[in-house]
Amino acid sequence: MPTETDHGQEKVRFARVTKRFGDHTVLDGLDLTVAPGERVTLIGPSGSGKTTILRLLMTLERVTDGVVHVDGEPYSHMPSGRAGGKLVPADERYLAPRRRRVGMVFQQFNLFPHMSVLANVMEAPRHVLGLDGDEAAARARDLLGLVGLAEKEDEHPTRLSGGQQQRVAIARALAMRPELLLLDEVTSALDPELVAEVLDVLRDVAAGTDITMLCVTHEMGFARDISHRILMFDEGRVLESDAPERLLDDPEHERTRAFLRSIG
Repeated sequence: MPTETDHGQEKVRFARVTKRFGDHTVLDGLDLTVAPGERVTLIGPSGSGKTTILRLLMTLERVTDGVVHVDGEPYSHMPSGRAGGKLVPADERYLAPRRRRVGMVFQQFNLFPHMSVLANVMEAPRHVLGLDGDEAAARARDLLGLVGLAEKEDEHPTRLSGGQQQRVAIARALAMRPELLLLDEVTSALDPELVAEVLDVLRDVAAGTDITMLCVTHEMGFARDISHRILMFDEGRVLESDAPERLLDDPEHERTRAFLRSIG
């Protein structure tokens, strides 16, 4: 049984985390740390465990073994309340306030089609954070300006291009003022000509904020631009980890070289 420990100033720590689906091991004893403000990109073949890491941080999945920590405290688990510092799987009451620190932009936009763009961005700050309508609207308008959609606030998502919808989804995630932003292949559902507009917005977010970011992408130019570190995953483990210029230009492992050739 895991015990509670102090992990200092790490923003995220996966401590020997294993995730299995039936007999299939997706993450295999993963040790991973991310510093506050660090931008880390996860690359690797499909099924190597990258998106599972994001889903564990969103609590869309639960760990099989090990513990996920955020801000130096257990996140996937909570103290049992008994002597000895034992940890037990976190319940919803424990998770709810901690989950608010984490924002995610998915492959699919998941916008509310019956709401205007402005209302989509206002929704969570009003109902989760308890902001009043004026404050939520002001925050939403600032963010729509950031993503270049100030003039679209009264439109409904169905009247926007895919790139515009994904930019609304980015504004919506930022509206909760997360400390940790997760990006899961955010351009994979877009037509090629729309990819650049979304990546440019995310470059601006990376350059203009101190949000800790974990990004899964096959866009290596984007990964090079925004990342402090890139991790190559294979079969549920980190095969290598390095600065973008080292890992992308001179990877250590042949498996990494083969993967980069396959997507080049």
